[in-house]
Amino acid sequence: MSERTKIGIIGCGVIAPTHIKSYQNLDQVEVAWLCDLNEEKAQALSETYGVANITTDYRQLLAEPDVDGVSICTDHASHAPICIAALEAEKHVLCEKALAATSEGLDAMQAAHKQHADLVFSGIFQHRFDALSHLLKQLVEDGAFGTILTAGVQMRCLRTPGYYESDCWRGTWSKEGGSVLINQAIHFIDLLAWLMGGVSSLCGTYDNLTHGDSIETEDTAVASLRFANGALGSIETTCSSHINWEPTLSIHGTVGSLEVRDGKCLKIEFEDEALNKQIQSQWKAITDGPEAALGKTYYGSGHAAQIADFIEAIRDSRAPFVEALSARHAVDVVLAIYKSHRQNKWVSV
Repeated sequence: MSERTKIGIIGCGVIAPTHIKSYQNLDQVEVAWLCDLNEEKAQALSETYGVANITTDYRQLLAEPDVDGVSICTDHASHAPICIAALEAEKHVLCEKALAATSEGLDAMQAAHKQHADLVFSGIFQHRFDALSHLLKQLVEDGAFGTILTAGVQMRCLRTPGYYESDCWRGTWSKEGGSVLINQAIHFIDLLAWLMGGVSSLCGTYDNLTHGDSIETEDTAVASLRFANGALGSIETTCSSHINWEPTLSIHGTVGSLEVRDGKCLKIEFEDEALNKQIQSQWKAITDGPEAALGKTYYGSGHAAQIADFIEAIRDSRAPFVEALSARHAVDVVLAIYKSHRQNKWVSV
């Protein structure tokens, strides 16, 4: 690999500019290629960001010997075949969520990486890079909550019929793999599972309550969880809310509780007064600090940090902070909720 790391972006939709800007903010990194089935989309981004090469065929991009890695920013169903092709072409891979839309796709991606284990393969879950997330992870690992009893996420947002009509893959089982669970809520499902050390089993259900004319998939879902650490939990989500975007995460233990909504703390309550004050001080320092969001505000600032980690992992020949196998777990949780609903029973994850 040359000193300058060259990257190709596959998929020029709404998330692509966030990836391009994140790479271009790094030293000795060049976004060398853009690819989209719609040539006009690729051309528009090429002109905006000064990217020299465009194509409508990702295989042409992957055949370029000077391309070191790729960001895959396409629809969910195409993630697996493109990731596999990229790994087989000896390219490092950063894939947007959801890593794949089916268990078969996830298995095939994992098998391909096993054959090319020297390559960096990471899945986007940018909220793991948020300072607040790191504080929560540290509190869990330090045992600050005592025995954790319950933990849960609520994700309420609004997606209109126009949103689903803007891309043919949205709201379909075959191309998106679902809707609110696998697209919007999956960020916070991942965060909850990461904080708690994974989900071992669950019972869930879903419905399409208001989007009957727009989508064939779910707009509302709930699930009860059992975590690997023995705690119980819950997921509640809808994309038919009157609220545009409102994620809530809570952790409750025998000696401490914390609740956060959209980055704002609703509760910090720990029996140890000194610890309580320390956490409040840390929380204030984080939330008062600068945060530079790229793209839509609810993406947060994590994309830039995760993309920097991806490049550093390539250069240092190390695993990325979010390995693909780790990013898979949130998809497994979502797919388990779908399975639980269809089989009307608790299922293992």
